[in-house]
Amino acid sequence: MPEQSRPCKRWQVYFTYDCLKCYLIHMKNSKTEIELRYRFSNHLKSFRTQRNLSQGQLATRSGVTRQAVSAIESNLYLPATAVALRLASVLDCHVEDLFSLVPTEDIVEGTLIGHLPQAETSTHPIRVKVSTVGKRTVVRRVTDLGEQLSFAVPADGYIPETDNKPSGSTVRVKLSRDRDAIAQEISVAGCDPAIFLVGEHLRRHKDRTTVVGWTMGSMAALQALQRGEVHVAGMHLFDPVTGESNLPFLKRSLKGSSYEVVTFATWEEGFLVRPGNPKSIRTGADLIEPTVTLVNREEGSGARLLLDQRLRTSGVEQAQVRGYERIVSSHFEVARAIAERQADVGIGIRSAAQLFDLDFIPLQAARYDLVVPKPYLKSHPTLAHLFETLVSRPFRNEIEALGGYDTSETGKAQALRTD
Repeated sequence: MPEQSRPCKRWQVYFTYDCLKCYLIHMKNSKTEIELRYRFSNHLKSFRTQRNLSQGQLATRSGVTRQAVSAIESNLYLPATAVALRLASVLDCHVEDLFSLVPTEDIVEGTLIGHLPQAETSTHPIRVKVSTVGKRTVVRRVTDLGEQLSFAVPADGYIPETDNKPSGSTVRVKLSRDRDAIAQEISVAGCDPAIFLVGEHLRRHKDRTTVVGWTMGSMAALQALQRGEVHVAGMHLFDPVTGESNLPFLKRSLKGSSYEVVTFATWEEGFLVRPGNPKSIRTGADLIEPTVTLVNREEGSGARLLLDQRLRTSGVEQAQVRGYERIVSSHFEVARAIAERQADVGIGIRSAAQLFDLDFIPLQAARYDLVVPKPYLKSHPTLAHLFETLVSRPFRNEIEALGGYDTSETGKAQALRTD
């Protein structure tokens, strides 16, 4: 390097090293030192021995004491910027050759939701999603998203150990994604697959924000929200006594007024049957025919509630319905079972019927609402933007095109009064 260019380089190094030193001093005083994403790399001894210099000789030429050189090499002392520059000059190298930050594995601890398989059934690391919900770090297996989404949604990290661990255990996750990006992730529990479309529309404006939808029935989603496992719960429970959707159930389940209820959309629910409706299914009474096989949803889901209401109206006992005990966990799984001729009928939404080219017998319109704790709207960096995206015309046009969605009340806040 030409001599006249070295001062310029030295000043550049000065600022680089000064920032490095400030960072290390800050992290030394931090309570989260074990979570450091970088470690301090010190190559002073290696360069000194390559130059055949003793600690005393290097100290004399650099204008420091031998004890200082020893302390620096032992990582007991972080040299001042001027000292680092003099050491680099004597050893004919750059400061960053002697001292640098090296990325380390970023490890986070969190609460496991679900369980891990036993070691003998899984010999590879477990892919997981990580989310910050309030003050908790929540960890779920990517495979819990379902057989298709688990190949489409990238992991936030990996659990190296595969010992059988129950839900609620504390696990260590090696992150594969930036922590800031993970902090912006929005976790939603519910059964409307269109929640992923909201995420894609949101990403157009907040490119680091992702929305992850965990498929479960309405009551299970609400319970997950109450346990602090997700940011948002989606639900569609219709009360035939009051003629209201969701609010009567929320008033019984929630305490206090620290929740917002916002309408996602109103959708059509009904019987899904094979093309042409070969079993001529129209009402709950038709389900007792011996040639009719039902595929059912889990208890606590809106579809299960609707089915039970229709059976009671028709005077049909659950035991009279063939397949009543066969349970699947989503509208799409209901539609797939019918399309694959594993069942003749099930309760679902019109968009699922259209996706699998099934016929749809409408039974009712139900409002699908999103429930979110008010504190999350303030503490989460991007959650409020999710609800702004809901009311955008591009998003509403897209879910209307899916079929069976009415967005006239999308984004409307529902008055929830709980005692």
